[in-house]
Amino acid sequence: MSANRKAEVEKAVEDVDFSQNDYQVVLNTSKGKIVLDVYGDTAPGHAKNIIGLARIGFYDGVVFHRVIEGFMIQGGCPQGTGTGGPGYTIPAEFNSKSHEPGVLSMARTSDPDSAGSQFFLCVARVPHLDNQYTVFGKTADEESLKNVLEIGNVKTNAQDRPLDEVKIESAEVLVNPKAA
Repeated sequence: MSANRKAEVEKAVEDVDFSQNDYQVVLNTSKGKIVLDVYGDTAPGHAKNIIGLARIGFYDGVVFHRVIEGFMIQGGCPQGTGTGGPGYTIPAEFNSKSHEPGVLSMARTSDPDSAGSQFFLCVARVPHLDNQYTVFGKTADEESLKNVLEIGNVKTNAQDRPLDEVKIESAEVLVNPKAA
């Protein structure tokens, strides 16, 4: 079991205010930058969670451990195996957003309330995931989507693990005040 990082994450998001600001999480990867708009209005618990994890450096050095061409790329496991997390879980926030290319959604087990730190980015339209997994963001620009799609095309082994490691070198949070 991973160390519980919940207190650190909660402290890191004390200043998050979705009524005043929009937030972006920037994943600086070995395949380029991925800028993600997070949906604080649609899935505030998940949005705060990824902001907090990014702020405490949780994602720094973590790999995309699972890549399925025509489906998604998955990261956020501190062990790089798909079995780890932040030591806590958050409840599902299912919503009407569609799983389409560039969408940020939360990975989980068969228990809808088992999400922690693992997320996936869709590389195609995946309708069977709609209302089953929490959508909480999307790529902010064409370059970010291009980089997601490029990662989605890397060669993998039989377990969907990239043959050449694709790493999140660092993650950062951008705060953008809403227009008055």
